[in-house]
Amino acid sequence: MPQCDQCGNDYANLMTIEKNGQRYGFDCFECAIEKMAPRCAVCSTRVIGHGMETDDAIYCCDHCARRAGADARA
Repeated sequence: MPQCDQCGNDYANLMTIEKNGQRYGFDCFECAIEKMAPRCAVCSTRVIGHGMETDDAIYCCDHCARRAGADARA
């Protein structure tokens, strides 16, 4: 039986997500988020929405981007 790539749970109906040519299987969205969503460079919150991205980092919001000295314009 297939296993979730995050928690190892045996689950017959895994959802699959492909990123950068690599394929992952998950038994729930929670596991997919934990494995694949980046963390904010300032506060370590999982970025599951749009967030803000610079060449060097990803931020959960403009507040964290400004705290890091990034240009926080949309």
